[in-house]
Amino acid sequence: MCIDLDRLQRNIQRYSQSCRQRGMQWRPHAKGHQSPEIARRQIEAGALGITCAKIAEAEVMAAAGVRDILIANQLAGPHKMRRLAALRAICDPIVTVDHRDQVDAIEAAMKQSGQTLRAIIEVDIGLQRAGVPQVEQTLELTRYVADQSSLLFVGIMGYEGHLLTLPDQQEKSRRVAEALDLLQDCRRQIENTGLECSIVSAGGTGSYHFSIEHPAVTELQAGGWVFMDAFYRHVCQIDEFENALTVIATVVGRPARDRAIIDAGRKSVNGDLHAPLVVGRPGATVDRLSAEHGWLQLADEAQSLKIGDRVELIPGYGDFTCVLYDGYHVLRNRQVAAFWPISTRRRSL
Repeated sequence: MCIDLDRLQRNIQRYSQSCRQRGMQWRPHAKGHQSPEIARRQIEAGALGITCAKIAEAEVMAAAGVRDILIANQLAGPHKMRRLAALRAICDPIVTVDHRDQVDAIEAAMKQSGQTLRAIIEVDIGLQRAGVPQVEQTLELTRYVADQSSLLFVGIMGYEGHLLTLPDQQEKSRRVAEALDLLQDCRRQIENTGLECSIVSAGGTGSYHFSIEHPAVTELQAGGWVFMDAFYRHVCQIDEFENALTVIATVVGRPARDRAIIDAGRKSVNGDLHAPLVVGRPGATVDRLSAEHGWLQLADEAQSLKIGDRVELIPGYGDFTCVLYDGYHVLRNRQVAAFWPISTRRRSL
């Protein structure tokens, strides 16, 4: 698995510039790249900090010196409460809640450790996965968080992930705006009670075109743009970022003139959301994947492929590909310049 460093840097600068032009803060998700080195480069380019999906990711990032971390997921269980208290001792995280039981457990852990912790409330804006489902319930939970002695209420978040793949861009724009309007309504009503709601966090890569323009949103979580992949480009219709992540495979079989077999299957490159794309080989397409092999359908000049030839693949979905590897071979001018480990490897909880 390889990163083109120049493309990566251009993606970071392009995204940073887009946010800066709109006065938008950004706290990009690290669940895809899981690399403190990439997180460092994003923060140097202007990011507030990073977003993590799991406490294990946050622990690794904090140990590498990242201080501002949003854990955009709900935590439960005494073991994670102890880890959260230890995490708070070395950085300034924000925890996400959507239920009183979570609040009670986190409050107890912080009180026992003598610390305070920032908290935001997740609002369900249509995905029906996590989040408080109604405005009134959000207000009730907001008051409950604000009444705790060890938690500091700082805002709300929502994720419009159910709208990423809408093909019609006008409909997508309208429905993303409607979803984010729910956050705007929540913020307005929270502030009408006298509480400050300084953070309104939202935005995935597949919808960032629209969430970056919404007046209620104060910061974006989108992070997949840093690598790009076939899913974001061809299904979500995000086209201004470069494909910085690729997997290098080798042709190991030529059973027919119009077919080649490569040594990269589902254990090497993900194709669940979109088939991987072949780079620089016109006429070569990925037909299917098994555990260890990939089938290439060949036409025209691609039929000249020979056993032993290298084939470069753009993953169908980067997040599901990166977790298969121990790290990134970082390329500059097509030469390996560094190796960046995926520091959260095998830390899934």
